Amino acid sequence: MTTLIGLAKGAGLAALFAATLWTPAWAWEPTKPVEIIVPAGAGGASDQMARVLQNVIGKHKLMKQPVIIQLKGGSSGGEGIMDAKMSAGDPNKILIAHSAIYTLPLATDLAFSWRDLTPVALIAMDEFILWVNSDTPYKTPQEYLAAVKAQPEAFKMGGTGSKREDHIITAAIEKAQNVKFTYIPYKSGGEISTQLVGKHIDSDVNNPSESVAQWRAGQVRTLCVFDDKRMPFKTKVTSDQSWGDIPTCKESGLDVQYLMLRGIFLPGGATADQIAFYVDLFKKIVATPEWREYVDTNALKETFLTGAAFRKFLEEDEKRHRELMTSAGFVAVK
Repeated sequence: MTTLIGLAKGAGLAALFAATLWTPAWAWEPTKPVEIIVPAGAGGASDQMARVLQNVIGKHKLMKQPVIIQLKGGSSGGEGIMDAKMSAGDPNKILIAHSAIYTLPLATDLAFSWRDLTPVALIAMDEFILWVNSDTPYKTPQEYLAAVKAQPEAFKMGGTGSKREDHIITAAIEKAQNVKFTYIPYKSGGEISTQLVGKHIDSDVNNPSESVAQWRAGQVRTLCVFDDKRMPFKTKVTSDQSWGDIPTCKESGLDVQYLMLRGIFLPGGATADQIAFYVDLFKKIVATPEWREYVDTNALKETFLTGAAFRKFLEEDEKRHRELMTSAGFVAVK
């Protein structure tokens, strides 16, 4: 898959960045402050991403109107998602979407589909890592899972929400390794990381960005990443490890893989001119040095899709989530 950032590496980031800042005369552009709806709590990966976007837009004057962040994480993100749905025809709102656009409708009676919105761009994919407290003796997934198997339900796995991505990964681990956790849902990845440092839970599957500070401080330990290959980042984060040093779960004997979209959506009913404005805006954002630094620091998987390619991705990703959730028994009987 070719990505805009991938092209920047070969062509020279500075040159591409300068080229993307040229702004044509748009047929449409926002006429009032633009709200970024974040369907998650404070301190999590979605909140962090929204603040990076806000900073980049403001610093480089990529838009005439200011950006306002609205945290709407109630009902496991349903509050923000439904706000976007109920704002049909309002191009001054954008939603930072993650897998809740599939998991909530599948797990509950929420009357929502991502098709109710207008897809703009897939701007990244989030990795997930199996984390434990650094005071524990576990150095590999198999060491940890052997302890979990010996004491079913005695070990606590923290996660964001119920029947969402963290819970789905936990269920997949349980099925693959014949183990059983006590799953404890929290409001955000930031809260989960605090709970792990405080030893109120035994493990979590947070995104890199949600636990990087605690990892750097030596408070938590990585066991494996839920991807099919190791992350490409080689800069040391801790005194002796980079993100790229973390083995995949599969190579460590735990055959579970999961990635989560980070997509941008407008409310339903957006016009072609409105979509074109935001596609161009996010092309500019992902070409900035600040975004490059954010991707590297937080170990995001580089991806950029728009138009038909993005819609195809959404169809396939929704199908994958339905299969995972059906296997876990998370799909609501309607």
